[in-house]
Amino acid sequence: MPSFDIVSEVDMQEVDNAVNQAAKEIGTRFDFRGGKSNVEWSREEKLIKIIADDDMKLRSIHQILEQKLVKRNVDLRALDYAPEQEMSGNLLKQSVSLKIGLDKEAAKKVTKAIKNSKIKVQAQIQDEQVRVTSKKIDDLQGVMQMLRGEDVGAPLQFVNMRS
Repeated sequence: MPSFDIVSEVDMQEVDNAVNQAAKEIGTRFDFRGGKSNVEWSREEKLIKIIADDDMKLRSIHQILEQKLVKRNVDLRALDYAPEQEMSGNLLKQSVSLKIGLDKEAAKKVTKAIKNSKIKVQAQIQDEQVRVTSKKIDDLQGVMQMLRGEDVGAPLQFVNMRS
């Protein structure tokens, strides 16, 4: 029986490259010169740590980082910004975690969207992915097309297509 899996993944190497490019740009830009603003990436924790001198510089770092991620085809919906915290020396600290895998809410939104589409397929949640099965490959392709237009709060990829 034909099937495919719906997952939400991020290419860690692309995130690594984007953060390195952002850090390099922050180090060379005139408006950041003389300050303590920087960006760090922890691959194990899947966490980007931002330190900024003030709120305006924090917003600039967000723009630089998001610009670099978009250029490398990393979906910005995978970013989860934590509230900013004040540190000693009037610095601001913020961490940005990456959402990997479909959480329960996003998986429920995906299965609900599939059921509401009235396409004759079965969708079942399996851990951090959704498996879709059908008798016809055309129905599976219809589901993929429909989900590309839906916003479930996470980037979606379609993998393991079996016929």
